[in-house]
Amino acid sequence: MFSVEVRDRIMIAHSLPNPFFGPAQNLHGATYVIDVAFYREELTPENVVVDIGAALSVLSATLKPLAYQNLDVLPQFKGHLTTTEFLAKYVFDRIADAARSGSLGESGKSLARIRVTLSETDLARATYEGNIRG
Repeated sequence: MFSVEVRDRIMIAHSLPNPFFGPAQNLHGATYVIDVAFYREELTPENVVVDIGAALSVLSATLKPLAYQNLDVLPQFKGHLTTTEFLAKYVFDRIADAARSGSLGESGKSLARIRVTLSETDLARATYEGNIRG
């Protein structure tokens, strides 16, 4: 299996209003480093996994509406605990949609899998990985 990985980062604010989260119940900030890996079994005729420029652009466009925002007030997150794991799946869903729609170019339409990892610190990260084809 071949893979290509791209990276970006965002700063957000949010709270996790559930006693499970202790002090993180309160409003706090986080800086996430987001890594997205794209997988395919065989290289394209151009000998690539995916267009890296397109992958960087799609990741940037996915993250831009979240950057420097308080996630607690964004309508798409109403009623959700915006944990790192939850956000990894949120980003995955948008990147997978972009791949299927052609926003990653023709090579994106035939990717096998995508893995999204959000690193909170150098000590903690969460990942969501899945197939993007039916």
